[in-house]
Amino acid sequence: MNEIQAVVLAIIEGITEFLPISSTGHMILTSSFMGIAKDDFTKLFTIVIQLGAILSVVVLYWRRFLQSWDFYKKLFVAFLPAVFLGLLLNKVIDRLLESPLTVAITLILGGAVLLKIDDWYGQNTEQIIDYKKALKIGFYQTLAMIPGVSRSGATIVGGMLQGLNRKVATEFSFFLAVPTMLGATTKKLWDYYQEGLHLSNHQMNLLLIGNVVAFVVAMIAIKSFINYVSHKGFKVFGYYRILIGLVLLLIHFFIRPLSM
Repeated sequence: MNEIQAVVLAIIEGITEFLPISSTGHMILTSSFMGIAKDDFTKLFTIVIQLGAILSVVVLYWRRFLQSWDFYKKLFVAFLPAVFLGLLLNKVIDRLLESPLTVAITLILGGAVLLKIDDWYGQNTEQIIDYKKALKIGFYQTLAMIPGVSRSGATIVGGMLQGLNRKVATEFSFFLAVPTMLGATTKKLWDYYQEGLHLSNHQMNLLLIGNVVAFVVAMIAIKSFINYVSHKGFKVFGYYRILIGLVLLLIHFFIRPLSM
């Protein structure tokens, strides 16, 4: 991986982390198309630069993070399912991260859900998240361990299924990204060093570049996304996911097999 490839992946991450279109799926596919080597550092990079993107949430919503301890307790409750299932299914998740075909299929399935979620729950008015709702949203988040599902998409849909309106469900999804991606980054770095691997100066520079770019791009994406979904809903993202998924399947079966 070179600096230009790192910047491209970071831009993709910054744009897609908070949109319900799967940031990991898009980075896997982008890596595949750019011919980036399938190695341990590439997997590490796609996880660690998500930290830069989620830090933008802390900057944009810093007042909410100083709100109350109750806010952190609810985030902790919602975070727990990802901790347990992430540790339990770590090896399975790593194998799925090598499967662009899995991404294509889950993009289509997730797109179909987004096409209907506004019709089913778009008129929700609930704005209060209690501990029970937080835990249920946390279980929905674990679906995003399958590449292509979208962490933000799963948690937003999970929130709306609990009666929350679009804006509240979306913002809670953003907040939940902070402990989730911080935990995923820490775990990935720990595993990387436990396996006897080390980061070169070049790789450290790539991670720094990736996180900075992802942070800046995500700041812009969050503001635009909140405004859009509050008024327009999620259908455009559903159509996008289905279109991209179908294109990828066509490429995979009729042009060349996708690989990473």
